[in-house]
Amino acid sequence: MIKRALLSVSDKSGLVDFAQGLTKLGIELISTGGTSATLKAAGLAVQDVSDLTGFPEIMDGRVKTLHPKVHGGLLSIRGNPAHETAREKNNIENIDLLVVNLYPFEETLARGASHDEIIENIDVGGPAMIRAAAKNRDSVTVIVDPRDYDMVLNELRENRTSTHLKTRQQLAAKAFSRTASYDAAISLWFNTDIGNATPDFFALGGIRQQALRYGENPHQSAALYRTAGRESGVGSAQQIQGKELSYNNINDTDAALAAIREFSNTTPTCVIVKHANPSGVATGGTLLEAYLLAFACDQTSAFGGIIALNQKLDAKTAEEISKIFTEVILVPDADEEARVILSAKKNLRLLILPNLAQASAHSLSVKTIAGGFLVQTSDQAHVDDMMLKIVTKRQPTEEEMLDLRFAFRVAKHVKSNAIVFAKNGATVGIGAGQMSRIDSTRIAVRKGEDAKDVLGLEASLIKGSVLASDAFFPFPDGVEAAAEAGATAVIQPGGALKDAEVIAAADKAGLAMVFTGFRHFRH
Repeated sequence: MIKRALLSVSDKSGLVDFAQGLTKLGIELISTGGTSATLKAAGLAVQDVSDLTGFPEIMDGRVKTLHPKVHGGLLSIRGNPAHETAREKNNIENIDLLVVNLYPFEETLARGASHDEIIENIDVGGPAMIRAAAKNRDSVTVIVDPRDYDMVLNELRENRTSTHLKTRQQLAAKAFSRTASYDAAISLWFNTDIGNATPDFFALGGIRQQALRYGENPHQSAALYRTAGRESGVGSAQQIQGKELSYNNINDTDAALAAIREFSNTTPTCVIVKHANPSGVATGGTLLEAYLLAFACDQTSAFGGIIALNQKLDAKTAEEISKIFTEVILVPDADEEARVILSAKKNLRLLILPNLAQASAHSLSVKTIAGGFLVQTSDQAHVDDMMLKIVTKRQPTEEEMLDLRFAFRVAKHVKSNAIVFAKNGATVGIGAGQMSRIDSTRIAVRKGEDAKDVLGLEASLIKGSVLASDAFFPFPDGVEAAAEAGATAVIQPGGALKDAEVIAAADKAGLAMVFTGFRHFRH
């Protein structure tokens, strides 16, 4: 039975109504600082923690609940003779219900607060009380989320001011998850602040933003979690229309977002993604031109794909996109006419992310494995910052060099082994995720041939294009296949044992070849 409750919250939504419900049930209220002031302003009888402990809040509120009369009341095992004796000897009364939500560390970090303000929003007493109450879940009920107020209040009304053990267990599990995610956010910030990407103890945490209908497949459960920090992403986009995003939608849209951020928003650019791989990428004089060029690369794969555009969506582009089935369109904005056109496509999700072109601040990549996980810094290498080395007899033309840089940007976002053919600022053939580089090359060439047939052209789009490879060519065969298909220049990291043979094959075919010195594996 709950007789006494301690309430200390940062988020005061629903607080007064909940506390009024507790009071009507005869439950005594104890509180701290601003929470106490809010409850008193609502006309509720509240005992201040300082009166309970006999010790004032000090050091700007940093020290107020770290006291035996608080933690003894939360941790004492009911019915344990030794605990009961200790409690009575030290004049400690039980606390049966704890309501705490923590200082807004994540929100403070997200809005770019100063270093000192971030530090002051690291809660100490709150997590300590939450852990104490959750540890003693057989006797104590702990609430860390205002969304649980109504459920607990209804159970208290129906169960003579008691909660069920199952409820306390569920709330305790949630409480430990909350403190774990909170501490993980703090840990990540501290380590990022000192440039330590792989600390001895690595914590990853997040707050569930959305429960998903299922995961990658219908038999898998899934949810979307938001991590602390300032970086915007798919989870922070505004959904204008369409049904709920699925796991695969989110994963593919994130891939499209990462790829589109490789390009300046001053140049209209379109990225089309299918199964986390770009199927077409292009720049153009207008957004419509960029879309049409990206679509031309692989019209078959574009069906049911994800489209990211780096400028405000206009009516003409929206009209063209609406001619085929598209799962998601991600844009920084869309004009009213474009929104009206797309509204006819009820299943299409239109996402607005105003800072879509913002350079990614995401510094870590985490991948789970059996028994653990791998952590690495994310691939922030950009071709414009690389010292490119021309290794063949023939120099690339200025136009070829522009396309080589473009193709290497795209290759960074194609699953390995990755081959990208490009011409005039647009992909014309992409080969992804094969076990050998020559197979990826052959697939990319075939994509160019398929596009020729679909578009009714006399020659493959590969003719006169350039090729980018995410990693070195181990043998000359990939370069030979590219030359045979009509490519005129190649960009690759270099560094293979047989670089000399690969360069010789390029020279023999009259190709220009550029080494970047950087590999872009993406598994």
